[in-house]
Amino acid sequence: METVPFFAEDWLNTDHPLTLDDFHGRVLAVEVFQMLCPGCVLHGLPQAQRLAQTFDAKDLAVIGLHSVFEHHAGNSRDSLAAFLHEWRINFPVAIDAPGTGPLPQTMEAWHLQGTPSLVLFDRGGRMQARHFGQVGDLSLGAQVMGLIKAAADDG
Repeated sequence: METVPFFAEDWLNTDHPLTLDDFHGRVLAVEVFQMLCPGCVLHGLPQAQRLAQTFDAKDLAVIGLHSVFEHHAGNSRDSLAAFLHEWRINFPVAIDAPGTGPLPQTMEAWHLQGTPSLVLFDRGGRMQARHFGQVGDLSLGAQVMGLIKAAADDG
């Protein structure tokens, strides 16, 4: 698949803006969510936390992308910061830049259907998978291990 950057308007849980290049050499999992989305809160974000806890950070990086396409007034930066603190989400979280239409820029560029979505990138920054909705932990773990193993085999 192709290399498609993300378009972040702001970042939380990191002291500087990040790009795909910052993750070069590692597999990257991006949990695309809205804090007011029940599927994101109950399934997507906990799964992203499990990924971050299960895999070595030298092999897998996990970040969030808060991509709001509805309920804009309730999804402010301050509300998101409080949400991340309360739910103990410590990985970096980008705030998707507004688009020219109803969808934020990254959500549109990545052709996502909604939230929660999980996007996997290989160590070269190429998008390898897009999952919309729930994906099973075992299936996801196998995909991540496949990308990690491919990275190890290439290097």
